[in-house]
Amino acid sequence: MDRATELVTDVNGRFWYLIIALLVGLGLYFSFRTRFVQVRLLREMFRVITDKPGDLEDGKPGISAFRAFSISAASRVGTGNIAGVAIAISIGGPGAVFWMWVMAIVGGATSFVESTLGQLYKVPDKDSYRGGPAYYMQYGLGKRWMGVIFAVVITVTYGFVFVAVQSNSIADAVSTSVGTGGDSVNVIVGVVVALLTAAVIFGGVRRISSVSQVVVPIVAGAYLLLGLTVVLLNIDRVPEMLNVIVQNAFGLQEAVGGGIGVAIMQGIRRGLFSNEAGMGSAPNAGATASVSHPVKQGLVQSLGVYFDTLLVCTTTAFVILLADPDYGSASGASLTQIALAEHLGTWTIHFLTVAIFFLAFTSVIGNYYYGESNIGFLTPSTKALNGFRALVVLCAFGGAIGSLPLVWSIADLSMGVMATINLIAIAPLSVIAFRLMKHYTDQRRQGLDPVFHRGDMPDLVGVQAWTDTPSWPERRDGMAGLRHG
Repeated sequence: MDRATELVTDVNGRFWYLIIALLVGLGLYFSFRTRFVQVRLLREMFRVITDKPGDLEDGKPGISAFRAFSISAASRVGTGNIAGVAIAISIGGPGAVFWMWVMAIVGGATSFVESTLGQLYKVPDKDSYRGGPAYYMQYGLGKRWMGVIFAVVITVTYGFVFVAVQSNSIADAVSTSVGTGGDSVNVIVGVVVALLTAAVIFGGVRRISSVSQVVVPIVAGAYLLLGLTVVLLNIDRVPEMLNVIVQNAFGLQEAVGGGIGVAIMQGIRRGLFSNEAGMGSAPNAGATASVSHPVKQGLVQSLGVYFDTLLVCTTTAFVILLADPDYGSASGASLTQIALAEHLGTWTIHFLTVAIFFLAFTSVIGNYYYGESNIGFLTPSTKALNGFRALVVLCAFGGAIGSLPLVWSIADLSMGVMATINLIAIAPLSVIAFRLMKHYTDQRRQGLDPVFHRGDMPDLVGVQAWTDTPSWPERRDGMAGLRHG
């Protein structure tokens, strides 16, 4: 490890204790204040994800709730779900999985709050809406300077660093599958990823959501199907595996060095990196949707946390643990590949390469959109946006041919800064999300499909997109009749 990487890693090791304390503390506060909305309204999450979009101001149909969900899922579901979980288990043992589950449930409340605020303070865009933490910092808190700092940090983190990291993961997976590495393979992968990235991102948010809503469900679904097959083939060993997870989580059974502290730290940190709850990334995707009430995207993005962690990450964990892994023999994606091959045969190594390719590529374009949304916040210049797109394409190529230990460390640090700024913003604004939740649930108790008008809460300042004349018919579970005083 070179000196620069060592220095950044040391800073991360100290800084992340503060970040985790903030995320856990606020997540628990939001959970209690919303009466665990992330669990209580689970059925409602599945109902609203199928909502049809309202129309934009020019009469065109907007982005649907499911498309917005697909954009955030494209960013969330990536190589971290396959390699990251394996690293957490290899370092923290089976108990890390338990704490990953705990953080998914707690983080669901944080995701609800930040994405509800992202919807409330969104602004009209040329073919959808855009929004996110930078927007609720400016319009909700009245602190544009804070939004500018956040916009710069998220643009660098997701638009450049994470694009390069995902591209590098694709190159590594392809090299492993074909049995040879070297510059020539990496250059070819870099060119392919860069061209595909350019073809998608120069098409705008609609093309991004169109690609994501097809690729993510198919690839993730195929991976989940293989995982389910592994579980069914080993169904008699599942109770024992669950027992090991719980015992190791509380230090009752040692699996690797470090004990309960390492298990908790790895589980929490890996879960937070994977589902991004509180990081301020998902609200950028949630804000694109044309829905009748801000709370609907808060619920949908909470469901995204569950999809990422409780389904995809858990699948990886079960595949590894049911293979009785030797934690010292491999880590990361290779540990998952070895485990899957042990269960179903060597052909799955190549399948996993394909899965990593598509999941990492959709992460590239999902990460890009977060940058695009925040470039729009910083400047309306088309030249600036096209320049940003060109740099993203270069990062997609450069990531495939580079070695990125320092970049990973910088990404950890910049994501930590991003999360800290976002959490400082949503802490005082959360009371507005709580009010919106009550406004929503009051209507649901009356059998209504909730609708929000700006006039319902006239004391709120900075609301840009919500009017008293919505672009979709007001309805009572599909029928006209909803009224607001």
